[in-house]
Amino acid sequence: MQILLYSSTKQHFSHTHKTFEMKLAVFSAKPYDRVYLTQARASAALEPDTSIEVAYHEFALNAETVPLAAGADAICVFVNDVLSGDVLESLHSQGVRAILLRCAGYNHVDLTTASRLGLFVANVPSYSPEAVAEFAVALVQTLNRNTHRAYNRVREANFSLDGLLGRTLHGRTVGLIGTGRIGVAFARIMRGFGCSLLAYDPFRNDEFSKLGEYTTLEDLLARADIVSLHCPLTDGTRHIINEKTLSQMKDDAMLVNTSRGGLVDTKAVIAALKKKQLGGLALDVYEHESAFFYDDHSGTIIEDDELMRLTTFHNVLVCGHQAFFTEEALREIADATVRNLADFVHKRECKNSLVLCSQEKGAAPITRARSGTIPIRI
Repeated sequence: MQILLYSSTKQHFSHTHKTFEMKLAVFSAKPYDRVYLTQARASAALEPDTSIEVAYHEFALNAETVPLAAGADAICVFVNDVLSGDVLESLHSQGVRAILLRCAGYNHVDLTTASRLGLFVANVPSYSPEAVAEFAVALVQTLNRNTHRAYNRVREANFSLDGLLGRTLHGRTVGLIGTGRIGVAFARIMRGFGCSLLAYDPFRNDEFSKLGEYTTLEDLLARADIVSLHCPLTDGTRHIINEKTLSQMKDDAMLVNTSRGGLVDTKAVIAALKKKQLGGLALDVYEHESAFFYDDHSGTIIEDDELMRLTTFHNVLVCGHQAFFTEEALREIADATVRNLADFVHKRECKNSLVLCSQEKGAAPITRARSGTIPIRI
């Protein structure tokens, strides 16, 4: 496969032999995306006489930027790109026929419209689940043992231990909402700390059953010292952490979210923190993150009062959606994305397809997850 790179200005090229040429537009592209997509080992899945012209755009795809996809056969997007019905209609009218997601989640994609238009849509359902699970554990221990505060103190020659008291994890009860690949990886690590494990998931996973106990959501919230979210964002899980569920948790419990921001009602969490009804909060995701995450806003005024309020609590950690961010995960994402592209180019069945094949227009979407519930396969 020959890959030709270009920015916003397309380059013309020719070959002495017959080749299949296509154009790919990559949105929300960071320098590391360029590196790993270029180096993707799975590029060998494309025939040698296939040329892919790639345009990298640093900005997100939305209604304002969609014209820049004109002329592309396929686009490649990330978690905060907008793929609403209107955007998909615009993409289709410009000749785009494939949408490649560099992520597992697809709550930002209107799959019904995509299916009606006959668009090829594929995600990366699993990439280094241990990366996210390990980061979730890092958040737990950072918040529990106050290592972030200790780091800042020592830099100012303050070696006092006052205010840094933590709790031993051994013997604590950890509750998982969602027991997919990431949830099970997290459970294995917490089991290694000597924790007791509870889980809530309508679709039970035999791998978790070897580690802990399934129970109801109400019972989990009442018993868990740490509650960690590992489920996708669907209509059924949106704001699964809300005023009611927060009131069912222990007053000193810790809440961790490395999954999707919309799982947590931010207003309700702030209220619980102010009332001291929540012991700690660790977020790698935020329900309004698309306006901020993955970009440097240090020189601007953040107008999101809820996000800024969260940063004022001593018992709250907020990170910028980086749990996936390891060399191994980026390599797997790039490899799977290129394999999905190869399936589209060569009209092969794609195991990661989220809708029916493009020739079956109008069919109901077929997804890898059960809509409105918490799936195992995340």
